[in-house]
Amino acid sequence: MASTIVAADFRAPAGLRNAHVQTLLPRILPGRKLARETEIVDLPDGDFVELAWARPAPSRADAPIFLLFHGLEGSFDSPYARELLHAAAAMGWRAVLMHFRGCGQTPNRLPRAYHSGDTADAYWIVGQLAQRYPQALMVAAGVSLGANMLLKLVAEQGGDGLPLAGAIAINAPLDLAASADTLNRGISRVYQRYLLRQLKHKVLTRLQTTPLPLKINAGQIRRLNSFWAYDNDVTAPLHGFRSASDYYRRASAGPLLGEIELPTLILHAADDPFMPGDLFSRLPPPSPSVRVEIARHGGHVGYVERRGGRLRSWLTRRIEQQLRQWAPRQLERATPSHLPHP
Repeated sequence: MASTIVAADFRAPAGLRNAHVQTLLPRILPGRKLARETEIVDLPDGDFVELAWARPAPSRADAPIFLLFHGLEGSFDSPYARELLHAAAAMGWRAVLMHFRGCGQTPNRLPRAYHSGDTADAYWIVGQLAQRYPQALMVAAGVSLGANMLLKLVAEQGGDGLPLAGAIAINAPLDLAASADTLNRGISRVYQRYLLRQLKHKVLTRLQTTPLPLKINAGQIRRLNSFWAYDNDVTAPLHGFRSASDYYRRASAGPLLGEIELPTLILHAADDPFMPGDLFSRLPPPSPSVRVEIARHGGHVGYVERRGGRLRSWLTRRIEQQLRQWAPRQLERATPSHLPHP
């Protein structure tokens, strides 16, 4: 895959080109119905993560695996997760989502949670899946926070360090400090308030049952009104960072783009309201293994197009295309799921 930053072929329909409309549309359009099976996987430090497997699953042990990492406070129930898992399963892939700690159906055991640069759990799960299905090709995809984490993992491990055929990163906040600044300005503060409300509710609930290594009390947590403040007083001390600045610097995947050796596709929208419009001009050039496709419109994980007279997900169509490119032989052998195709 040649190193390049190119224009994506996504075209937003007339009247649906606004970044916020694109961001919110997937939440109001009819969602995919998808059965799941939950698996608890214990981690080396005594905690656990929940895997959500799309059902029905392929019967063949060598069916390719599609492993998805969700965004901040996302889950199997996020519209993009159901859409992408459904599409992969309908193509004959073994589709699974890894919930970050505390994002599944059960609170995690340890005081720590997860963050944008937390690659250890994903590395462990990838290794476990490779051992379980040694004949299966595997592709990992990440959305938003999960995309930044995946790119950091891929850069850290080098070309031979992961049993992956490729990685797909969707709307990754590659410069975490710049994203925190963007979300603290203008209408983007609406998204910041929504996400902070979820994060604060979760940590306040944990405080009722679990001592946490925080220097602030419940009342002070409720008053945190920006990601800079929350990450400085909650995320950083929970995960061993000195401050929000230290966390953003050490967890951002952007500075590592030139070190990626695994075939990698990065999908991005220039109007993403979670990030600055000049994001990629702030970063080093990607390595020859990376292809970056930037859409003029699309918002944050939106990419709703009109196709066949209906509103559909361009993101799903683009990822289906990439999966076919990376696994043509495996898909010929795989038993297609009886899920209806998109």
